[in-house]
Amino acid sequence: MPSHLFADRPAPQSPAHDAVDALIHRARRLRGDVDAVGRNSAMTDEDDPRARWQRALFDLAVQHLDNLDQHLGQLKAGPPAQRSTDRDDRVTAGGASAGASANRVGSAEWNLLTDEVSWSEELYEIFGRPSGSPPLSLDDLPSVLLPDDQPKLTSMVTGCLVDGQPMDGEFRIVLPDGQVRTLHMTGEPVLDSEGCTASMWAVLRDVGSLRRSEETVSRNRDSARRDEHIEHTPHRMATEVRESVMPPWRGSLRLPAQGPGALDIAAHHLPSAAGGLSGGEWYDAMELPDGRTLLSVGDLSGHAIRATSAMAMMLGALRGMAIAGIEPGALMGHLDHLLETSMQPALGSALCCRFDPATGLLSLAQAGHPAPLLFRDGTGRRLPPPEGALLGATSQVAYEQDEVRLLPGDVLVLHTDGLTRRSDRGAGPERLLALASRFAQARDAQECVRSVVEEFGGTERMADACVLVARIGA
Repeated sequence: MPSHLFADRPAPQSPAHDAVDALIHRARRLRGDVDAVGRNSAMTDEDDPRARWQRALFDLAVQHLDNLDQHLGQLKAGPPAQRSTDRDDRVTAGGASAGASANRVGSAEWNLLTDEVSWSEELYEIFGRPSGSPPLSLDDLPSVLLPDDQPKLTSMVTGCLVDGQPMDGEFRIVLPDGQVRTLHMTGEPVLDSEGCTASMWAVLRDVGSLRRSEETVSRNRDSARRDEHIEHTPHRMATEVRESVMPPWRGSLRLPAQGPGALDIAAHHLPSAAGGLSGGEWYDAMELPDGRTLLSVGDLSGHAIRATSAMAMMLGALRGMAIAGIEPGALMGHLDHLLETSMQPALGSALCCRFDPATGLLSLAQAGHPAPLLFRDGTGRRLPPPEGALLGATSQVAYEQDEVRLLPGDVLVLHTDGLTRRSDRGAGPERLLALASRFAQARDAQECVRSVVEEFGGTERMADACVLVARIGA
C-alpha cells in the first residue's frame, strides 16, 4: 500500500523495536495495576450507584490500555506489507468473529488517479469480509453503512477530497451476518507534486465495545447523581423543617426581658462528625404568660423528615401545653401519650424545666434524658433527675416533678445524649463538668456555649447534639 504522506514531506522512520518494547512493557504494567485496583473496588456494595460507576470507569480504563497494547503491537510489527502472512488470527471465508476484530485498527488508501484501493488485513477483519475479496471503493463504502450515517461519511469524504480537510468521525456499518459495528475513521488527502489530491488514506478502528463501556460509565454516573439527589433532598427538607421550628434567636437571649432574676440564655446545635441527616434533636426557651420561663431539650429516634416532623409536632405541643400552664411532670405524660398514638410512633427523651425569676425556683421533669448540670462557685454537679421513662416506650407512665432553687450566678446546662455519650470517643459528662472553672470566668451564657463547642466540636459523635446554657442573673 502506498505510504500515507504528503508529497513534500519526508517518509517517517519506523521507531526502534527496543523503544516500542519498552512502551509495551510499561503499558501492560500499568494495565495490571489499574485492573488490580479495580478488582479491589469491586469488593464494595454493587447496589451502590457510586460503586457501579467506579467499577465501570476502571473497566473503561482497562479497555483503553488493552487498545493501547494492541496498537503498540501493530506498531512493532511494522507496516502491513512487512508483516507475517500467518493467518491464524485472520478472517476465514465465513467472516471474522466479534472478538477477533474488537478494538483492531485497519488502514486503507483510495487512489483517485488509478482507482486502486488498498486495505490492510485488519480492515478486512473489521468489515467481516474474506481476505482477498475486492476492497470497497469510495462509491461502494456507503452501502455498508446504516442509512442514518451515510450522509456523515459523504460529508467527511467530500471535505477531505475537495477541501483538503482531515477526516475525523464515527459511523456504523452492517456486517454480512447482520451485526452492527461502530467505527472511528481518521484520514487525510495525499497530494501529488503539484499540490493536487492524488489519493486519500484513512485509519479505521472498531470502537463499539469502547463506546458501550463509555455508555455504561455515563449511565452509572447519572444513576449516582440521581441517588445523590434523592439522598440530599430529604436532607434539605429536614433542615428546612428544623430551621422553621427551632428558636429564631441567635446569640444570647434574656428572659424575661425586664426585671431581676432573668435568665441569660444561649444554645447551639452540634452536627455529627459523619455529617448525616438531621435528626430529631431540639432545644427551646420561651417566656410564658405568667412571667416564668420554659427551658427544654429533647431527642427523638430516627433521621431526616420523619424525625424532624415528629420533633416539630412535639415541640409545638410542648409550647402549647406550657403556655396553658400545665406543670412539667403532667406535660411529660401528655407528650408520652402523643408520641405513643402518633401515626409514626417513635421513641424520645426530653427534659422540661420551668423557672420562676421571682422566687428562683426551677421545676423540672424528664423522660429518659441526661440529667441537667448545675455549676455554682466554680464547681459542677449533676442534678438528681426525677423518675421518668422514655417517651413512647410504655403506656400510662407517671412522670415525677422536682424543684431546685437557683441562686444568682448559677449556670444551668441542658444537653442531649449525643453530646456526652461515652461510646463517642469517651466523651462522658465528666468532660462537661470539667468546664466549671471556665464557666465561672465567662461573662455571659454565650461564652459558656463557646467553651462547650471548643471542647466538644471536634469529637467524632455518632449523632447530632444540642446544648442549652442558662445563667441566672442578679
